[in-house]
Amino acid sequence: MKSRIDFATGDDLPQLADLLAELFTLESDFKPERDRQLRGLRLILDNPALGRLFVLRIAGKVAGMANALITISTAEGGRVLLLEDVIVAREHRGGGYGRQLVEHVQAWAQEQGMTRVTLLADRDNHAALDFYRRLGFEPSHMTVLRKKT
Repeated sequence: MKSRIDFATGDDLPQLADLLAELFTLESDFKPERDRQLRGLRLILDNPALGRLFVLRIAGKVAGMANALITISTAEGGRVLLLEDVIVAREHRGGGYGRQLVEHVQAWAQEQGMTRVTLLADRDNHAALDFYRRLGFEPSHMTVLRKKT
């Protein structure tokens, strides 16, 4: 099927929240909370200097997404990307769309002068970890720690 990847619009936010609900059922750290997800998506959409929402469309309908957050790395001496919320709807998995989406975001980041893409994946989601390794991502020696403020 014909696919296209572009930036999200406000009209896409309900479908992106649906995709996040699907993603968060696969991850042990998060749970779907639609109002929070819509609020976060809107913050990103309204602040493109902080990040961009990419949408995968198949036959014109939202079928996947990626959240590309922009930050600064002192180690890299410039802007880098934190890739989050990568998901392709269940019915479209296995067709190479996830690869297209991630490679599209990586190419965009490179065009923007970013020198690194970092992502987090649930340590128990072996399918996702294998997917990212096939795309050239390597494990880090860093450990993620969180604290609510």
